[in-house]
Amino acid sequence: MLTRRTLMKGALVAGAYAGGMGLAGQLGKPASAKTATTLLTRRTDALITDKGPTRAAMTYGDAEVPPVLRMRRGVPFALRLENGLDEPTTVHWHGLRIDNRMDGVPFLTQPYVYGGDGFDYAFTPPDAGTFWYHPHCNTLEQMGRGLAGVIVVEDPADPVFDAEIVLNLRDWRLGGDGQFIAQFKPRDAARAGTFGTVRTANWRQTPQYDAPAGGLVRLRIAATDVTRILTLNVDGADALVIAADGNPAADRFALDHLMIGPGQRLDLALRMPETEGAIAALMDLRGTKPTTLVTFRATGASLKRNLQDLPALAANPLSEPDLSAASEIPFILSASAEERPKDGICGSLGYNFWAINKVPWADDSGDPTAPLAEMKAGRTYIFNVENPTPQVHPLHLHGLAFKPINSNKQALRPHFSDTYLILPDEKVQLALVADNPGDWVFHCHIIEHQKTGMTSYVRVA
Repeated sequence: MLTRRTLMKGALVAGAYAGGMGLAGQLGKPASAKTATTLLTRRTDALITDKGPTRAAMTYGDAEVPPVLRMRRGVPFALRLENGLDEPTTVHWHGLRIDNRMDGVPFLTQPYVYGGDGFDYAFTPPDAGTFWYHPHCNTLEQMGRGLAGVIVVEDPADPVFDAEIVLNLRDWRLGGDGQFIAQFKPRDAARAGTFGTVRTANWRQTPQYDAPAGGLVRLRIAATDVTRILTLNVDGADALVIAADGNPAADRFALDHLMIGPGQRLDLALRMPETEGAIAALMDLRGTKPTTLVTFRATGASLKRNLQDLPALAANPLSEPDLSAASEIPFILSASAEERPKDGICGSLGYNFWAINKVPWADDSGDPTAPLAEMKAGRTYIFNVENPTPQVHPLHLHGLAFKPINSNKQALRPHFSDTYLILPDEKVQLALVADNPGDWVFHCHIIEHQKTGMTSYVRVA
């Protein structure tokens, strides 16, 4: 979602962190890659605070921080997930319009991956941009302990930057001793969600990265936290929003108190300060006082680059909705007081606080609820979404891309997305082409809301 909302007045990263396709069946179809990446889920000790290692964090791969997975648009990608945990897991490819069998939702699209087992994912990403990956099993616990990584899908036609910095923004629920505490409180799950106590970028508190003075830096930001909504701004440098939620901005604009929620991504073109040693900072202005998330230090003689000289990003191959032939589908978010969901293999929080169209999700189940809507492949639909609740909800739709076209609360920028941050008492219309067959989950990405009922799915056939 690209909206502005003013709430207040006022060393290049090393390693991984530096640096319409037609109708049904054509998007992200499985394909054979020359080699498959192996990704291991495991527990690890993590150096998140100055209290010593945080025990029993969860990560992907051999390093402490989950790796940035790099792909190329239109090039087959394959990954072998090896589950080194003592519980089931999956991988969901957040924002990628791929084959439904690869989407990573237990029961609905694939089986669980039990501890000691593996699963082969294979697809061809149709879109370039910034995306991310995470489990869809025991989601609050696994994501809360670290299982969330960033995906970069590259396009050879992308403009050249002087540096690229990937930022995985997330909180941790840690006590004063630096160890994990309970991931949620029931009364908070029934409200805005339970917030973390330690805030990090790439698993570090307020890290600093170097980039060339006067140079252009591409910041790829993923909000991977389970709860926190951010209002982002940059101090000490100019920054343009060039893409959001994996899709280029139709009209680039200056970053100015931009609100994003869990699941959303933002690509910024940052023009570094002229003077060597000068500092710019990425700030979160939401809340009672500003928080510095990351700082950037200018190094060397100025490159004297100009943001206005930066070419536009190439558009992704998305089908434009035909509003004259659209069918409308209502979705009403609400609180729920139905009985507690049954325990499942992927974990239950034991409460139902939320629902969509008065139907709370049955959690992981071999007999899920019926789809909230059935759509015909290739046709245009408008989701009429209402939020009469007092909370903000980042709504994420798997496997499809929509365009917000009308809101009673926010001035909208024309833009394709997969996650929309809906405000209290907002009514919004999301237009899309049902061009990817399968059962696609539609849920709030505040994970406590997801796990306590605000989840369902739509079917494209």
